[in-house]
Amino acid sequence: MGFSGLIVQILNGFAEASSLFMIAAGLSIIFGVTRIVNFAHGSFFMIGAYVAYTVVERFGDPMWFWPGIIIAAVASALVGLMVELTLLRRIYRAPELTQLLATYAVMLIVQDLVLYLWGPVPLLGPRAPGLEGAVNILGRQFPTYSLFLIVAGPLTLAALWALVTRTRWGRLVRAATQDREMVSALGINQAWLFTSIFVLGAFVAGMGGALQIPREPASLEMDVHAITSAFVVVVVGGLGSLPGAFIAAILVAQVKAVCLWIGILEIGPFAISLSKFTIVVEFVVMAVVLIFRPYGLMGTRPALLRHTRNLTSSMLIAPLRARGWILAAIILVAFAIVPQLRGSFPYMPILMLEIIIMVMFATSLQLLMGPGGMHSFGHAAYFGLGAYAAAAIVGYWNLPLELALVVGVGGAVVGAIVLGWFSVRLSGVYLAMLTLAFAQIVWAVFYQFEGLAGGENGITGVWPEGLFGGRDAFYYLAVGCLIVSLAFLYRTLFSPFGYALRAARDSAIRAESIGMDVSRLQWQSFLLAASVAGIAGALYALSKGSVSPEILSASRSIEGLVMVVLGGEYAIGGGMLGAVVFVWLRDTIGYNAEYWRAVLGVITIFLLLVLPQGLASLLRFTESLKRAKE
Repeated sequence: MGFSGLIVQILNGFAEASSLFMIAAGLSIIFGVTRIVNFAHGSFFMIGAYVAYTVVERFGDPMWFWPGIIIAAVASALVGLMVELTLLRRIYRAPELTQLLATYAVMLIVQDLVLYLWGPVPLLGPRAPGLEGAVNILGRQFPTYSLFLIVAGPLTLAALWALVTRTRWGRLVRAATQDREMVSALGINQAWLFTSIFVLGAFVAGMGGALQIPREPASLEMDVHAITSAFVVVVVGGLGSLPGAFIAAILVAQVKAVCLWIGILEIGPFAISLSKFTIVVEFVVMAVVLIFRPYGLMGTRPALLRHTRNLTSSMLIAPLRARGWILAAIILVAFAIVPQLRGSFPYMPILMLEIIIMVMFATSLQLLMGPGGMHSFGHAAYFGLGAYAAAAIVGYWNLPLELALVVGVGGAVVGAIVLGWFSVRLSGVYLAMLTLAFAQIVWAVFYQFEGLAGGENGITGVWPEGLFGGRDAFYYLAVGCLIVSLAFLYRTLFSPFGYALRAARDSAIRAESIGMDVSRLQWQSFLLAASVAGIAGALYALSKGSVSPEILSASRSIEGLVMVVLGGEYAIGGGMLGAVVFVWLRDTIGYNAEYWRAVLGVITIFLLLVLPQGLASLLRFTESLKRAKE
């Protein structure tokens, strides 16, 4: 493309950086003070885009584009105010994962609300009045509106920086970022401080969404795309750092711009299409930065809380008693007799097979989250690697199903050896985001390269043959794998390794002081969890007859988190119970309700507020009632 092409791509990168900063700035401010990992922030961005489009269309005059930006930002702020007052105030002291799940449920509700109000068709807004044309830069045309965005980003940063550093409100925000307990001790009303911060973040996100409508249509997918990019920018820059978010936005956008400019990179006889990596380059940047800068470019090590609450359930500490074993046996027997009901309920075996697979996936993730204390946002990587390995064995080489299961486990473990080794160097949100980055990189590799595993189409024609080729035989094979997996995880939990892993979770410093290698323990837990996730993925591919990159998507990982938290992160059987309820609700609601996401979101929020320790806490409550009666 030449030198002029490089300059134009760099300018495009700066315009893209401003757009990224618009949404990341609000997210950074909110997390810096409230410590809420706000998955619904992308919803405010989407609402801003749709409201701005509606304002222009309603009045029929393009000049309403500029007032529409303010109206859209205010509308997003009002939605943010309602979410904060009705939901988030109740969960500020809840674990980070509960907050994440609650805001994810809000995102589901907003998605269906937008679908109801505006429909499924993407809506492209008008060009900005006065900025419709283009300017000549080194013989190339560059949109005037993109130049406006290049200026808008730094102006937004300057305004927010002045607000945070030059006002009394800003001093309180900075104080709350450093020490919330001291701010409360000084008599400051933290509730309204948090509310104002959340509303400001939603306002900035809505404004960013409104500014996008001349460049991209408002669509139902833009909230997920926006929040994913925002998380990357905030984490790369350093959680809570506005300048860091701005620098990170520029870094991510410019790396993407350079990849587009280079196009095809030739290294000897090999030709690599860098333009294909633009869909994942931001995650590559995040992974590289976090490996060398564990707390982001301008982030600092999170301060330790003076008072911590022990949220560990006693159900995790004590092995199952007689009642627990009886209940487990009843559940397994129920799974085993399902094929006999095929005549009366034809769909039941299909649903139960998926539940069995998801139980293995969720319980493997729970090993990391409960005993390990590590929240992985990329557990689908091991599920998908196991699925692809098994599908390749059967689909390409027509080898036995039994060998496919073994290879599926091996593929997942190999992935965990590499990805887990880097991940355990971090903790908290940074570890979660690094696992997400690795999972997205794996997804992009399988999605982009057709020669590797079919690309976007995946691998088809994967049908089991031989001893377990029949429907019932394959179902009973899955039940057998479930029994082995659960027994393996249970034995691991109450082995010396399991107790050491919990000790490292509760106090890494004390564990290291008595000679434990905490990183090694956590890395080994990644390998064990990946092995169970791998066999679940292999069974999934064989049961569906095909596998595609969708199995590696971030939504699959989020589903696993939802299952574990719904069931009970720290409870024996929590992952199993959460998987059963989630899959049943998703299939039942999706089949019977048009706006199933909203229904699922409302149910999720209700369960989180009523049963903050998960559905498994109902068992403890029932036990307590029986003891009280006795």
